Amino acid sequence: MQFTSEQRLDDGVHEREFTLGEIPGILWTPASSSVSAPAPLILLGHPPLGLRRMYPRLAARARHAAANGFATATIELPGSGDRPRWPAAEQARTDMRRAVEAGEPVSDEIVDALVLPLVDKVVPEWQAALDALLALPGISGPVGYSGGVISIGIRLARVDPRVSAAVLFAGSFVPRAMFEEARRLTVPLHVLLQWDDEGNDRQAALDLFDAFGSEEKTLHANMGGHTGVPQFAGDAADQFFTRHLK
Repeated sequence: MQFTSEQRLDDGVHEREFTLGEIPGILWTPASSSVSAPAPLILLGHPPLGLRRMYPRLAARARHAAANGFATATIELPGSGDRPRWPAAEQARTDMRRAVEAGEPVSDEIVDALVLPLVDKVVPEWQAALDALLALPGISGPVGYSGGVISIGIRLARVDPRVSAAVLFAGSFVPRAMFEEARRLTVPLHVLLQWDDEGNDRQAALDLFDAFGSEEKTLHANMGGHTGVPQFAGDAADQFFTRHLK
């Protein structure tokens, strides 16, 4: 891991951009973190829109987490931002948009092509990032995962024992194969569902929640569209991480 820039934000949060091989990322640590009092880490997931475009929302989430004593980090997804183009992923997104614009259902084949290769590629990258992040002074486990493409969170929480809890956003397409992985999840889960999310199949989200094998799982469903998560729902997610990561 190589740090490429750093700054102190006005609330004392230390923001550092880094590269891990060809993968860009950002690390935020609270002013309170130190070698003697390391901060638990939350991985910030996001959709494949590029870190530059997602930065305002990611930084807001990071600063809110820092106020609760958490370090946070994120990485650029394959085929996004400044990373090399991924023609297969671009074709899958084109096929999805074509189906949506035509008012047709997005087929299982399109969903599989859109999501499964991304999950297969990015989860090992998240694990490599975890190796490097947890070796830094001032950061420690346990680790949480928050938001982003829900299938990525499912796979990462299933295969990496360092992930102790996850806040998942039910707002993305889920391949049928991920339902079987969901049944094998055991970590505590807090799932956010926007009831009127125009891009989300509500029943599929409910079916996925039912499939999760975790003994502790909570669903927070709220009225509103994809980006309309109310503040109190976010506060409940913060309380969830405080219970499980501290």
